[in-house]
Amino acid sequence: MVASILLSAGPSWAAKPTPLEQRLTSWPEWQLPGPLPRPATDDDLIYPDWFEGLWDLESIDLDTPDDPALMHQARFHRDANDRLVGDRSFNATSIGLALLGDQLLRVETDPSSANRQMAQFRNDQRLETSVTGRRQETHGNESFLADELVLQIMRGPGPPRLSRIETLSRYERCGPDICAEQWQASYPAPGEDLRNKALHSHHYKLRLSPSNQDN
Repeated sequence: MVASILLSAGPSWAAKPTPLEQRLTSWPEWQLPGPLPRPATDDDLIYPDWFEGLWDLESIDLDTPDDPALMHQARFHRDANDRLVGDRSFNATSIGLALLGDQLLRVETDPSSANRQMAQFRNDQRLETSVTGRRQETHGNESFLADELVLQIMRGPGPPRLSRIETLSRYERCGPDICAEQWQASYPAPGEDLRNKALHSHHYKLRLSPSNQDN
């Protein structure tokens, strides 16, 4: 997919694509490292003000468009520093229950860092997730891009299983809703493949609608 071109306000030459626009042009031939700096412990993904509140989220896998849409909720609120951030525990629990039902027991965020989470499953399995790279870009008042790379460690019976997942999201305001696309790639565990090429890729279409439920 060709990234959008930003035109300068002066003479008619095209502005240089941003790092995330360049990342989109290389889809699906992604490999690591990407343009994703490692976040500090107290960093988080900061959303525009128009994300605030509780949303009903519909997600369609464009690789299998005939499958039923995945329905869950997402919530965005102010943190202690008055930054608008995702409620990571709530959002991960919501999508986890939609995908896995009662196999998911709980999701906890590390109180010392929003970049680390732990999900507990039945059968004594535990998924540890750490954000290892992040970049975000705001384009005017109507468009927002965010890219995160996470390291996942599944612990349980047998040796730990490691994987890395990158998710690039592009959000745009569409009336009272938010329309979005997501591009996702999975990579081998660190050290398994020096080429660090994506093993699998997925493309999703999302729509967030204001929820009628109380926050």
